[in-house]
Amino acid sequence: MFKTISDPADCEVRSVIRFLNAKKIKPAEIHRQFVEIYGENDGMVRKWVRQFNDGRTNDHDEARSGRASVVNDGLVAKVNEKIRENRRFTIRMLFDEFSQISKTVLHEIVTNRLNYRKLRSRWVPKMLTDVHKTK
Repeated sequence: MFKTISDPADCEVRSVIRFLNAKKIKPAEIHRQFVEIYGENDGMVRKWVRQFNDGRTNDHDEARSGRASVVNDGLVAKVNEKIRENRRFTIRMLFDEFSQISKTVLHEIVTNRLNYRKLRSRWVPKMLTDVHKTK
């Protein structure tokens, strides 16, 4: 029995498919070997074998254009400035100030980029010192 590999990288899986395809192993046999080693996969073996047979040589994802992010350092600084003016803010109050940004993105900025969390009714930095805790 072989050791199973959990959560492989996509490019790793594609590299193995490309290697086995170059050895002229049929897609059904490649799929059987994948299930044996990687566990159940998403059934993309035939698609990738077809692409490699059509001449594809790169096993990494191609660059895709995505939606441009509205979050930049200037915006984060402005949000942080508003928070420092009034620590008892709500995301809705921030939304009134920055209506061009969704509430979800504002919450992400506050929690992930600025590392604030709610403590009672105030937003505070996550890393509190002993002095902050006693106040």
